[in-house]
Amino acid sequence: MADREQNVGFAASLNIFFTIIEFIGGILTNSLALMADALHDFADSVVLIISWFSEKQAKRPATDRMTFGYRRLSLMSAVFAAIVLIAGSLFILSQAIPRLFDPQAVNAEGMILIAIIGITINGLGFFRLKSGMSQNEKILSWHLLEDIIGWIVLLIGSAIIRFWDKPIIDPIMTVGFTLFVLWGVSRNAKETFNLLLAGVPSYINVNEVKDSITSIEGVKTVHDMHIWSLEGETDILTAHIVVEDEYLQNRDEIRISVKDMLKEKHNIDHSTLELESEGYCSDKKCIFEL
Repeated sequence: MADREQNVGFAASLNIFFTIIEFIGGILTNSLALMADALHDFADSVVLIISWFSEKQAKRPATDRMTFGYRRLSLMSAVFAAIVLIAGSLFILSQAIPRLFDPQAVNAEGMILIAIIGITINGLGFFRLKSGMSQNEKILSWHLLEDIIGWIVLLIGSAIIRFWDKPIIDPIMTVGFTLFVLWGVSRNAKETFNLLLAGVPSYINVNEVKDSITSIEGVKTVHDMHIWSLEGETDILTAHIVVEDEYLQNRDEIRISVKDMLKEKHNIDHSTLELESEGYCSDKKCIFEL
């Protein structure tokens, strides 16, 4: 699997190159759809550059002050990406809606050519990023997929303008595509902000994790459990585990069993566990030192 820093860098290079093509094409064809998407892709290019930088910095090793390292930078850049894309989409809507009432002639042949190039370039970026696991890569790959769908729609719309002389299709496509982008980015932004607030990742079921822990021989209950992720890929768990008294002599074995199960079944690599006897629980603040 390609390195995620290289993936983001590759997508950034493609996006910057095609943004220039879009700006020129939008001016030559008088297409608001092209100009709006050029503005959108310009914002994307800035975001991708910051994302590439963040992915590069995220590989720095942990220090005495940054004990988890810099992986969370990837998540921070994903937050920034979501904010920029939402703001850009709202601006595009403000420019497209007036044209619904005053459609202007566009060069459909030029739009068709640029749409074909757009499908090709964004397709390369999407297939490079889609295998990524970080939240940053997920948001960026989702947006590239939106771009591909948008260019397919633009290709169809351009053909309609070319053969049926319907210039109003241009602002209609712009509004429809932008609303679709807002929906997609908002959905991903929800999970990004959830991770930023140390919420449980959407792909982890808390009840299933609890059931898995209590299924281990000697474990009675689990409480005060917290699950979060650094960037949507490195998951962390802390929990208090109540163990039957007769098994406390083998507490190291139980702890190792729980840790191995969490890693293999739930992909939780980093776990901190505190074992307690049946006679004590969190309200009595009794903790067995391991």
